[in-house]
Amino acid sequence: MRLWAEERKSGTVEFLMTLPITPMQAVVGKFLAAWAFTGIALFLTFPIWITVNYLGEPDNGTILAAYIGSLLMAGGFLAIGSCLSACTRNQVIAFVLSVVVCFGFLLSGFPLVLDLFSSWAPQVLVDGIASLSFLTHFADISRGVIDLRDLVYFALVIVAFLYANTVVLVWKQAD
Repeated sequence: MRLWAEERKSGTVEFLMTLPITPMQAVVGKFLAAWAFTGIALFLTFPIWITVNYLGEPDNGTILAAYIGSLLMAGGFLAIGSCLSACTRNQVIAFVLSVVVCFGFLLSGFPLVLDLFSSWAPQVLVDGIASLSFLTHFADISRGVIDLRDLVYFALVIVAFLYANTVVLVWKQAD
């Protein structure tokens, strides 16, 4: 949550925006640094995979696919958090907003949510809401099926929120 909120609060965002880089490059650079940090943290769980292989005969392809899915889902969450962090000066508010939005993306595919919409909304809208669910796409990947649609979904979420982050930064810079 400190990606942009703390920069704005401490006043270093002005310095960052005067560097000879575009706002998009700054956004992508911060995102890639945070995603690399998350990837390293995820990689540090590798000894568990070794232990499971020592103790049994797991499906290593499924485990590798789940790692890839976890990294993609973390990238989506980071992009959302980064965008919402750029909207505010307070990192606590950015955290709360990010949790709510990410939770909405997680729950959008649950039957309880879909039943709420199916009572009054057309089926096309209900299917659209269901397709926004992070868990639906992650579940497919974690079963060992790396489908192009799931990869495109996570890539589009990341790109869309990074673009929105850039728009917010440029808009706030003009103020």
